[in-house]
Amino acid sequence: MSASDQPSEAGPAPARSRSQRTIDTLERLRTDVDLWVASASEDGHAYLVPLSYLWDGSALLIATPRASRTARNLTRTGWARVALGVTRDVVIVEGPVDVIPIGADPEREEAHALAAGFDPRTLAEEYVYLRITPHEIQAWREANELAGRHVMRGGAWLERDGL
Repeated sequence: MSASDQPSEAGPAPARSRSQRTIDTLERLRTDVDLWVASASEDGHAYLVPLSYLWDGSALLIATPRASRTARNLTRTGWARVALGVTRDVVIVEGPVDVIPIGADPEREEAHALAAGFDPRTLAEEYVYLRITPHEIQAWREANELAGRHVMRGGAWLERDGL
């Protein structure tokens, strides 16, 4: 967040256009390393965990132990909700989850290792990759951006303001 985007004594910065939010969201997806993954057990117990990710331009790729709550929950539901950023500059992504076993996509696995700073292929514990394809993305900083917070719906970027 630049100094001009910081809230001041006069109040929050003016709301960004949807176009600017889309630009900012794509930059955050490209440059951030970690995100928060929300999931729930079959009996409804919530679980939240930070994980490193790769953004490949169309989907998020995370790696977690196959036996972890996160892997079990997301595999069972086939859907994920993740968040990037800080509370005054948040991006929330929701979408379907595909399970990708280690070794199934060496090129993407290598890119994930470089982006995340660790390589699950080299660990003793069995890991799995989870690919989250955005279906809906929301981005906002302050209450003045809540009304137009959707930048993607149905897997399509919303280009025009006011949608």
